[in-house]
Amino acid sequence: MLSTLFPNPFVGLLQIISLVVALTIHEFSHSWMADHLGDPTLRLQGRLTLNPIRHLDPIGTLLLFIAGFGWGKPVEFDPYNLKRPQRDTTLISLAGPVSNLLLATMLAIVLRTIGMAMPTFLISTLIFTIFMNITLAIFNLIPIHPLDGGKILIGILPPETGKDLDLFLHRYGFIILIFLIFPFGNSQSPVSYLIRPIISGIANFLLPM
Repeated sequence: MLSTLFPNPFVGLLQIISLVVALTIHEFSHSWMADHLGDPTLRLQGRLTLNPIRHLDPIGTLLLFIAGFGWGKPVEFDPYNLKRPQRDTTLISLAGPVSNLLLATMLAIVLRTIGMAMPTFLISTLIFTIFMNITLAIFNLIPIHPLDGGKILIGILPPETGKDLDLFLHRYGFIILIFLIFPFGNSQSPVSYLIRPIISGIANFLLPM
């Protein structure tokens, strides 16, 4: 990402916009779902908006530029405002990744429909945006805290098992995540080995050959 930004500032700017859009849609969707399910916390925090400033996390955004994956500002909702806390927490957590996959799908449809009439730089931007949304969705589905996948996993497990795992992931999840995202030597990071085939499979399915 950074290597693209400096030799070609225009393309780099378009890619930054794509990254910000992906993160904003992701976090807004969490907020919308929480509000829809009865918890006004995020609306009161000003998170029920498409203003990217409300949703960007400095470290997560920086990692997106450097490593190609990252996260937005964590959403904080009150489970006591939810009618069915376990189920609704799962839905709130799913909303972010699902929104990114839906956006990637819609952009792919646009590309397949009118891509031939678009200038090359716009085609490249759409392809980058599609990849970024897929990457953000799949990365966040990894089942550890603080990612969405950790909350989703807790939500679908039996309550007692979920409670024990939740305590473990809150204690060690971030350490595990750091271990996963940093490469060893000159090799790819462990998380790249885990999610790259999934990202490639979805992208190959969505994008015109």
